[in-house]
Amino acid sequence: MTRRQWLTLAGSMAPAVAGICLGFPYDACAGLFSKGKSLGSVKGKIFKNDAPSSPWQWSAPARFYQTLGQKRVMCSTCPNRCVLSPGDRSVCRSRVNIDGTLYSLAYGNPCAVNVDPMEKKPLFHFKAGTSVFSIACTGCSFRCLNCQNWEISQVKPEDVRARTLFPDQVVEKAVETQSPSIAYTYSEATTFYEYMTDTAQKAKEKGLSNIYISNGYINPEPLDYLCRVIDAANVNLKAFSDPVYQALNGGRLKPVLNTFETLHEKGVHFEITNLVVPGYTDDPAMMEAMCQWILDRLGPDHPLHFLRFFPQYRLNRLPPTPVDTLTRFRQKAMDMGIRYVYAGNVPGHEGNHTYCHNCGKKIVERKGYAAPVVHIRDSRCEFCATKIPGVWG
Repeated sequence: MTRRQWLTLAGSMAPAVAGICLGFPYDACAGLFSKGKSLGSVKGKIFKNDAPSSPWQWSAPARFYQTLGQKRVMCSTCPNRCVLSPGDRSVCRSRVNIDGTLYSLAYGNPCAVNVDPMEKKPLFHFKAGTSVFSIACTGCSFRCLNCQNWEISQVKPEDVRARTLFPDQVVEKAVETQSPSIAYTYSEATTFYEYMTDTAQKAKEKGLSNIYISNGYINPEPLDYLCRVIDAANVNLKAFSDPVYQALNGGRLKPVLNTFETLHEKGVHFEITNLVVPGYTDDPAMMEAMCQWILDRLGPDHPLHFLRFFPQYRLNRLPPTPVDTLTRFRQKAMDMGIRYVYAGNVPGHEGNHTYCHNCGKKIVERKGYAAPVVHIRDSRCEFCATKIPGVWG
């Protein structure tokens, strides 16, 4: 049986195999079968009795949760909807129930702070060539087997060396570094939602842009508010298969698709990334179904980035994605009608550049993360005056 066949079978068993269908960490579920354990040996997706006894200096009350009685709460920030008794910690490791109140432990304590080129996010159609002040706190709602930042995404806030940087200070640092934008990135931005939105509101007041880099696993109400304060997003569409999402990432596909539709309806500029993982997401039929959904529900103008996979974390046994696969996927997506398709993690590839969808001329030339050469004026191609989707300036 191939890996893809196994993933499909696992998805068909979802009603029976609760550990997979409800989004338990996949590495734990895989252990059920490899070590002969029973389903009863999986304690669930939350961390029991793992919360601090009282709030600490980097905690803040959560914005979206429900009280359930007996001091239990249900976090409603993301579709995991963790139900926590007093003393419990959420699957993202950043939210805890302290005496009946849900707190975020990721507020004002970024574990990563950098100034990046915009193209690294990757955002190719938003303020090309500008710098972005990037921050991250620990935690993630997924358990991706191929995570590139597991050192911060799969740990607790108190397990890393963090800086103290509250929202006003983040904005000050962005201004000091002459960064016109702030990105919430590296780990999963939704897990530090309160810190992100408070910072984003203050950034807007100073005329800065806000960028949401995410897996898109967020509930409608918090997303609706987030759309009021962000200007751009890059959302990773990790697969176009629910069984693959469950097995590879520990999440579900539908909530991510809902996020794309909401961003589209709200007029937020966003770009889509799809990491092409050998044996998981390199199925041409899956890729074509994904592109057709994008065209049908989002239109042809949202940039799509196919990224090359390199062995990471729990998938270090796999080979890198063949470059030919990315080239074929890119060409097929463009043939289907998506106007701006890129090949990422392949230096020198023609898919690094932007070509006008009307005249075909190269209008943005990129060499790695160096400042690109841009032939776009007033958001139009300098060669044929066709309007190019995005935010240019």
